[in-house]
Amino acid sequence: MDNIIQTLAIYAIPVIFAITLHEAAHGYVARHFGDPTAWRLGRITLNPLRHIDAFGTLLVPALLLFASAGQFMFGWAKPVPVDFGRLRHPKQDMLWVAAAGPGANLVMAFAWAAILKLAVVMPDNAYSLPLAEMARAGINVNGVLMLLNLLPLPPLDGGRIAVSLLPHNLSWRFARLERYGFFILLALLFLGGLDLVLTPLLRAFLFFIKSLFAF
Repeated sequence: MDNIIQTLAIYAIPVIFAITLHEAAHGYVARHFGDPTAWRLGRITLNPLRHIDAFGTLLVPALLLFASAGQFMFGWAKPVPVDFGRLRHPKQDMLWVAAAGPGANLVMAFAWAAILKLAVVMPDNAYSLPLAEMARAGINVNGVLMLLNLLPLPPLDGGRIAVSLLPHNLSWRFARLERYGFFILLALLFLGGLDLVLTPLLRAFLFFIKSLFAF
């Protein structure tokens, strides 16, 4: 139980920032390209309560965390509504709207890496170790969220990027996968497919971060 409480304490702030800025970035870029839907609904905000999904953000992660004794957590936020038909150039602009979320996670991973670097080089004190652990959690959380969302599976961001890049005769067929995307994702999760794909990608990303910040 103590291990789970410590894990929650370390991961709470990184997770809140990761999901909040990820979703807000989608809405901000959508507004920039002509769709004010998220803005009118108050979803372009740093208030995490506007992005929390009771089932995906709270219940599922908590159950998985307890079931795995603090070793595994998975969840999702409430998607920001985007009316792609209102974008000035729907097919092209979809790419930038979809890429905004993973892009925000990449920026946050860099920010947490800078905080970790600071925590490592500062003199030892009561805050250096907790700060370093939270920064490591922030790098991992944002790395996983970025890479997961870049998988080319609608409705993930990577799926929407693929729809934007594919020729018209292929993109609309690929987009039809969206109705099955969530179930495919859950199947990959419980059958180990996600771990098989994401683990080497995350290792490569963490190696890149370590090399860039000279850890």
